[in-house]
Amino acid sequence: MTASTDASKAEILGALGRVLGAPQKMIPLHEPEFRGNELAYVSDCIETGWVSSVGAFVTRLEKDLGTLFDRPHAVATSTGTAALHVCLLLAGVEPGDHVLLPTLTFVATANAVSYTGAVPHFVDAEPHSLGVDASKLREHLRETARIENGRLLDRATGARIRALVVTHIFGHPADLDVLAELAREFHLVLVEDAAESIGSLYRGEPTGRHGLVSAVSFNGNKVVTTGGGGAILTGSKELGERAKHLTTTARVPHRWGYMHDEVGFNYRLPNLNAALGCAQLERLDDMLRRKRELSASYRAAFATVEGASFLEEPANTTSNYWLNAIVLDEELAAHRDELLDALNAAHYMSRPLWTSMHRLPMFEGCPRMDVSVAESLEARVINIPSSPRLADLSDTADPGSGGAPTA
Repeated sequence: MTASTDASKAEILGALGRVLGAPQKMIPLHEPEFRGNELAYVSDCIETGWVSSVGAFVTRLEKDLGTLFDRPHAVATSTGTAALHVCLLLAGVEPGDHVLLPTLTFVATANAVSYTGAVPHFVDAEPHSLGVDASKLREHLRETARIENGRLLDRATGARIRALVVTHIFGHPADLDVLAELAREFHLVLVEDAAESIGSLYRGEPTGRHGLVSAVSFNGNKVVTTGGGGAILTGSKELGERAKHLTTTARVPHRWGYMHDEVGFNYRLPNLNAALGCAQLERLDDMLRRKRELSASYRAAFATVEGASFLEEPANTTSNYWLNAIVLDEELAAHRDELLDALNAAHYMSRPLWTSMHRLPMFEGCPRMDVSVAESLEARVINIPSSPRLADLSDTADPGSGGAPTA
């Protein structure tokens, strides 16, 4: 590093120290928090024997999710990826279709598209939410696609472009009004990948209720965790029933018989996991409050840092700040990995953005628009510790010392 980049590194470390203090052991990026009824509810499953995919906690979790997201039909699944896979099927995605999705996302989004036999078609990001750039996508579609008999077709291949998947990166809501308008204009089904955004609001309404169908994740590193799990959300009774059918091996209801009327999936969430989720949802408001306190501390600490800025929630949104992030200035991009080494050596677990989907070997041949903004962000965004409990540390860190790390 040059003298200026060394100074930026010291400022970034100092900002983290002012929030988190000088840790003697690694502060995880985002660890689960069990402070409520988790043990009691899991013990109930074990004591009653209801540990598999049928049980009171599965039913309760689905009801609670429906209330939280204001979507009357929720179906719990074994993973968030499984939920997104079924969402795409419910959206009518078929083999050979194109599905528009951000190149700046976790690999599960693109994998789910591939599971359907469809082709991922990667789109660019905008820098405020890191979500899909609707304006740029509109121009791309006008240049490369045509509408014929109510269907959007790729000019080069004739393939139908069926759906648009919108991901709320790190819990920051994408511009849903504009994206929904774009979807209507181009006859696309809007699918929300809300895996990271439980508790986030767009113009006062929960993310996950704007698409025809939406998927959420309860992986071990999410705000609400069931250990591993997810859910499908929809406002349609018909789609909700079909989601339940597909995720339970397409078994036809019967007292004792085993008849399956189509290829289905064993995507059910066990009652044990649902028990964790029910207890977690009871404490969601408290976890969100403390996560926003932590983000406010980071925002203040990075306000005067040269070379990096704190990624704030977009206008008209309330983010859950699942993962807090800093964005390096362009001149520091080449030194990102050196900075990551320094942060982790100082016991602040930090991670880069995911590798863009179009750069992964299995997807590099897929169609894409110009994705230069996503490529720039990939090189400059760093996630920093984000667990709810860290809000307690931010209250006790010593501002006088600058929080200089001792590692």
